[in-house]
Amino acid sequence: MEHFFTWATLATFAGAATATAIITQYIKKPLAKIPTQLVSYAVALIVLLLATAATGGADWTGWVIVPLNAILVSIAANGGFAAVVRTLNGK
Repeated sequence: MEHFFTWATLATFAGAATATAIITQYIKKPLAKIPTQLVSYAVALIVLLLATAATGGADWTGWVIVPLNAILVSIAANGGFAAVVRTLNGK
């Protein structure tokens, strides 16, 4: 394994959700006035747009569906992080 993340990995659902969760946790403190779910969606959208462009892009239908996929990635990232927090807190 040469890299932790590659563009091809970030283009997958699991890769995008993991990257979104990690990036959101690092940048949410300076953006405390903005709801975390909104920050998470913006991060997911940027990750998916960059990954789509870096992996050769798509036709117009692929670009149209990126914002919809970002919703799913954001929800998964938020839920995954909440599950980790619950587990660590013993609940």
